[in-house]
Amino acid sequence: MKLPLRFLAPALAFAVLVGFFIAGLKRDPGEIPSPLIDKPVPAFSLESLGDPAWRVGSADLAGRPWLLNVWATWCAGCRQEHDALMSIAREGRVPIMGLNWRDDRTLALRWLAQLGNPYVSVAFDPEGRVAIDWGVYGAPETFLIDATGRVVKKHIGPINLDVWQREFLPLLPAGEGGP
Repeated sequence: MKLPLRFLAPALAFAVLVGFFIAGLKRDPGEIPSPLIDKPVPAFSLESLGDPAWRVGSADLAGRPWLLNVWATWCAGCRQEHDALMSIAREGRVPIMGLNWRDDRTLALRWLAQLGNPYVSVAFDPEGRVAIDWGVYGAPETFLIDATGRVVKKHIGPINLDVWQREFLPLLPAGEGGP
């Protein structure tokens, strides 16, 4: 018995979609390519999370490698990665700037007071405008910027010490924790 084409076409389309979904589930979400890789950082200057009268931004860490970590108090993955960020900050190999994204200032300050502050400074981006320039999909995301001000790496999702050692450290110049 031969199936009519009107039944075969939807079944074939469904099989193709299932194949795409399975392939997508096997991908590491931290591997989504960024159009910013090897390009200059998007310049920004925002209110400091701790002091709205003070401005912090991309120019503050110019001339040396640094990390930009996009985080928020409502983000479960941000809490998950926080201890790793504290360890990375203690190592002192690169400064970490925080970009507090679409968050409440009071809650963010309380978060840092309770969990510790791994950041040399935190830019407050309550409406997410700067995050758009950086191509942020969601929190957490971490960017490695080299001493020339170019984006070297983008990691989507919580960073842990294994990811730090395997994916970030090899990209740092000798003397900065790299090979």
